[in-house]
Amino acid sequence: MVVKIGIIKSGNIGTSPVLDLLLDERADRPNIDVRVIGSGAKMNPEQVEEVTPKIKEFNPDFAIFISPNPGAPGPAKARELLSSYDIPALIIGDGPGMGKREEMDEQGLGYIIVKADPMIGARRELLDPTEMASFNSDVIKVLALTGAYRTVQNAIDGMIADVEAGKDVELPKIVLSRDVAVKAADFKNPYAKAKAMAAYEIATKVADIDTEGCFMVQDAEKYIPLVASAHEMIAVAAKLAEEAREIEKSNDTVVRTPHSGKGTTVSKTKLLDKPA
Repeated sequence: MVVKIGIIKSGNIGTSPVLDLLLDERADRPNIDVRVIGSGAKMNPEQVEEVTPKIKEFNPDFAIFISPNPGAPGPAKARELLSSYDIPALIIGDGPGMGKREEMDEQGLGYIIVKADPMIGARRELLDPTEMASFNSDVIKVLALTGAYRTVQNAIDGMIADVEAGKDVELPKIVLSRDVAVKAADFKNPYAKAKAMAAYEIATKVADIDTEGCFMVQDAEKYIPLVASAHEMIAVAAKLAEEAREIEKSNDTVVRTPHSGKGTTVSKTKLLDKPA
């Protein structure tokens, strides 16, 4: 059987660009069919109300909505709409979603809150397209190498397995903290694990500083250095995450979890081994 997955992207967080790719990294997974619709960079209610209902046209086995701040007006409208459909739905968001977990429970929605998926320093004095792309590339590096993306992969693969087994889809309820991410990464070297933990914590703190610089401080002479410092921090976090990976590579202990030719998740550690 082929499991149909509908993904709605609204605005952008660091998990957004690669979400669908995490499920089919070689574009040959035979047991899933994915469709992605989106509202672009904007995530206002009018954009969300236009794109969200279109997911029903695909008739998916389950839907995923990903955006910044699940409590903002646009994502809140998406949650309202998805909870009214007869489709299991998962919300993926960043740290501000922590305060909406109970509401999502009441709406019958699953959630993954990625704590180290930080808000960008969205001040015009700092943020041009180049800076935006550079920031997001650093976030992607941190989330990939610390185990955050693997946690997301595993959660959605579990939903796929439920559909294949003919069971009700068990919706994830995950707060993706440092310890949850690093456990999924399965580091073998303690120094690598420590560097990954540091990277994840720094990325989490970036969100606090960018929120302060974007919304709480109005003096340009103060908010410009604040948001610039947060972008420097995410660059350091990405470097630490890379160093963790390099330690594991030097020991030939990198854990890899590809999808098999049948669509199931397999694993390997030694570079020259076959995944099984």
